[in-house]
Amino acid sequence: MNDDEAIALAIAEAKAAGARGEVPVGALLLGADGAVLAQDGNRIVERHDPTAHAEMLVLRAGAAALGNERLGGATLYVSLEPCAMCAGAMSLARVARLVFAAEDPKGGAVLHGPRFFDQPTCHHRPQVSRAGDVAAAGDILKNFFRARR
Repeated sequence: MNDDEAIALAIAEAKAAGARGEVPVGALLLGADGAVLAQDGNRIVERHDPTAHAEMLVLRAGAAALGNERLGGATLYVSLEPCAMCAGAMSLARVARLVFAAEDPKGGAVLHGPRFFDQPTCHHRPQVSRAGDVAAAGDILKNFFRARR
């Protein structure tokens, strides 16, 4: 599976999250061998859990599937630039690559805000790249919030 195909699956999870009334963010985690370890969307409202971001859910599920808290060689695909909490979890899990579609100037922590992976206190920095339909990923979020205003 290439990066654009994987991001498309993350965007599908984002759409499903939005349909559940969650902020529409989706994620997909591929193991070092390219196998899908987990995919999910935000479930913060559903679980009454402020940490139930899509990235956190797939990191937890991937670690459980592998029986290891370290996800060396794994690639995390996300429809939206991760926040500081999720970036920190990726670093702790030793994710090899992060690929995301839409930027998040307000809450993102990779290209924006604290630029988590650029900090000297960050012990592991995944390779970061962009892929997928950036406009579609951004439009899902814009439309979700527009409908709630």
